[in-house]
Amino acid sequence: MEPIETLVERLTQTQETPPLGVMLACLAAAAAMVLYAPAWRWARGLVTIAHEGGHALMAVLMRRRLTGIRLHADTSGLTFSRGRPTGFGAAMTLLAGYIAPAALGLGAAALTGAGRIVALLWITLVLLAVMLVFIRNWYGALALLLVGAGVFAATWYGNAMVQTIAAYLGSWLLLLGSVKPVLELGARRRRRGGGRGGASDADQLAGITPLPAGAWVGCFAVVTIAAAVWGTWMLLPVEEWTGLLGG
Repeated sequence: MEPIETLVERLTQTQETPPLGVMLACLAAAAAMVLYAPAWRWARGLVTIAHEGGHALMAVLMRRRLTGIRLHADTSGLTFSRGRPTGFGAAMTLLAGYIAPAALGLGAAALTGAGRIVALLWITLVLLAVMLVFIRNWYGALALLLVGAGVFAATWYGNAMVQTIAAYLGSWLLLLGSVKPVLELGARRRRRGGGRGGASDADQLAGITPLPAGAWVGCFAVVTIAAAVWGTWMLLPVEEWTGLLGG
């Protein structure tokens, strides 16, 4: 068993910034996975894990009783908690879903940009393990175990470059992938003509707050787009942009 000091040193070590070409390749791959429909089906599963994890974490922070999480093969998910159906706690729990992937992407970008890639991968494993405790269906458990196995393999068996690619690709998948579900939600609302009565987070927020669902969709869009831009700025430092533009 590794001494505590060695483990701490490993978790806090920093890795060198990869070449700009590697960064851009990860960005291009993440963008392709978000924009190409067959690939998006798989990538959206990762975003759904973050989405439902956001609901679950906020429910706990709001002192609601978290009773379970379900992840489905169609990339949808449900988080169940008990508490007041209205009020600040209920609103914050609903609000956290669409914002969580962007927030996690920002955190991942901050750690990745600072070279704390090993720490990021281990934090991801811990979060997946905690979430697994609350999963209430077999597909959800399998999805988390597969993602966790991939992260563990990169952490334990991968070299520095493999870990770096995993961190950059994962960060951009969360950042870019957080935007698309919001745009899809807005498109679905436009097709049905807006109005209340839907089952989305925005519709439920409209039912317990003064703001209409469209305003909440707009809020989700602003937050996720801003996070994607800010996270990209952290992953591609200013000097890298300067060098790219300067040729």
